[in-house]
Amino acid sequence: MQQYQRDFIQLALNHQVLCFGEFTLKSGRQSPYFFNAGRFHTGAALAALGQAYAEAILASGVEFDVIFGPAYKGIPLGAVTAVALAQKGVDKPFCYNRKEAKDHGEGGTLVGAPLNGKVLIIDDVITAGTAVREVMQIIEQHGAAAAGVVIGLNRQEKAGEDCELSAIQKVEQQYNIPVISIVQLDNIISYLQEESQDSETLTKIVEYRQRYGVSDQ
Repeated sequence: MQQYQRDFIQLALNHQVLCFGEFTLKSGRQSPYFFNAGRFHTGAALAALGQAYAEAILASGVEFDVIFGPAYKGIPLGAVTAVALAQKGVDKPFCYNRKEAKDHGEGGTLVGAPLNGKVLIIDDVITAGTAVREVMQIIEQHGAAAAGVVIGLNRQEKAGEDCELSAIQKVEQQYNIPVISIVQLDNIISYLQEESQDSETLTKIVEYRQRYGVSDQ
């Protein structure tokens, strides 16, 4: 595990973005942990978050021409990532979309840089892949191509009871692009094994991973 991944997990814990307990997911599963990126809501937290995204992108080696932040959570995430990358010497244009087209001024649904070339999508998580499919349609409509998707957490979790793949694996297969995550559940488990005294929480997460997890990605 890299230092930026450790820093990201600690940041998520400090801001209660990563919480432990009993949580009912949209899938109906009872999860012993929950990740809510909306709780990164201070200037310092967002600055640190952008650095984590930038580090993950640089570590991946993915090549891209423009950063795209899908509405709504992807907009601030894409912005802070673009700033962090620029601070590291990688200055890339940034674009985001509106949910509804603007009928005055510049009009349209896109704001910022033109959506050209290889597009790197920035978001918080991929739950079902629906948001990614919507973004892919936008990218294709503008004659661009997706370079990949970058998210905060990969839950490494099966998409359904009758599916052995995760939503992330399905996106990678369908669009032939990488999904890059700052951390995955295995990183959180390793972190807790090293740092936490709460063996009960760790046991529950490991059992959840064994029950619903996909093969290593």
